[in-house]
Amino acid sequence: MGIRMIVKHPDPILREKTIEVKNINKNIIKLLDDMAETMYDADGVGLAAPQVGIPKRVTVIDVGDDNGLIELINPVIVSKSGEQLGPEGCLSFPGLLGDVRRAQKCKVRALNRHGETFEIEGEDLLARALQHEIDHLNGVLFTDHVEQYYEKEE
Repeated sequence: MGIRMIVKHPDPILREKTIEVKNINKNIIKLLDDMAETMYDADGVGLAAPQVGIPKRVTVIDVGDDNGLIELINPVIVSKSGEQLGPEGCLSFPGLLGDVRRAQKCKVRALNRHGETFEIEGEDLLARALQHEIDHLNGVLFTDHVEQYYEKEE
């Protein structure tokens, strides 16, 4: 495992639409492991592969709930409901925070590291993180949705 460099805005890879993973091999497993280690080292709650310079549909999330580390390969949002407005930040935009409107709940279908399809339902922060990270895989950044910016308090 290893900590990778987090790509910062305005690097163009952050705007790329990512490529679907066709084969889960040792490189994808290493990517998942490295991304988790990188996310934890940076005190993040999510990290998408483009944020470490890899244009693949892979993301990791850990919002500190009972789900623990969630690894998502080729994730797709199946359903969304409700609405929440709240603060978001991004490891690719250090120090920047803004209010973003997202669905209150969402259900995502993805593959795990063993190639098995699973679904996860998120609410509140987990729903926000799922939507934020899947946006990254589509070249969409949280700044595209911000309604109001504010300074991060140290």
